[in-house]
Amino acid sequence: MTRWRRPAWWSVLLTVAAAALFVRLGVWQLHRADYKDSLMRRYAAAAAAAPVPFGQVAAAPPADAFPRVAVTGRYLGDRIFLLDNPHHDARGGVEAYVPLELAGQPRLLLVDLGFLPGTGSDKAPQLPPLPLSDVRLHGLYLPPPGVGLELGGDALTSQSHWPKTTIYLDLAQVAKDLGRPLYPRVLALDADPASIYQRVHAFDFSSMPPARHRAYAFQWFSFAVAVLVIFAILHRKRRPRRTDNR
Repeated sequence: MTRWRRPAWWSVLLTVAAAALFVRLGVWQLHRADYKDSLMRRYAAAAAAAPVPFGQVAAAPPADAFPRVAVTGRYLGDRIFLLDNPHHDARGGVEAYVPLELAGQPRLLLVDLGFLPGTGSDKAPQLPPLPLSDVRLHGLYLPPPGVGLELGGDALTSQSHWPKTTIYLDLAQVAKDLGRPLYPRVLALDADPASIYQRVHAFDFSSMPPARHRAYAFQWFSFAVAVLVIFAILHRKRRPRRTDNR
């Protein structure tokens, strides 16, 4: 017959604290998975929506949405920035950004032209010329790509020739380099079959997709159950079995 031993108060406290922590971590992972699912749904909905005039969202874009906009301006085609080696292609490559000047506006809009695959060498891909006249553009008004770890400081100021190459894109540094303020987001142009640029603008969740968050949540919940099971095993005792004396 199994009887339970009275546990020490500290063992109960530790068990409850550990189980609660593991459950909290599991719930947090589920929330992250739901957030990323929601982000991808909103992104897909925005890509299929009709464009709105850029002026409606230019200075104060909605925090939880990615509006598709239409804007007219003139490229500053001699001021191209290349984001080196984004994760689109196994060979590497560059994402090309160029400022767009809007009539009568002091701010410049940084336009994401798209991705050009690497050439297999240290040389940047050949960039096609941009129109000199006004262009009407459509695309998603997106937050700039993450800055990441800024090793070596501002790489733009040390370069004297264009296009300039950087391993991260910091809008404040780009604005400083251009000598003009920028809008708070970038325009990621719609896909165009006639363009040599690859325009697959999507959130890169390859390292931590929603499914992996849910797998981690299951793992944390399993830890919580394991803690309770271990507690139960350690605090039970068995009566010695009676033996028949003959």
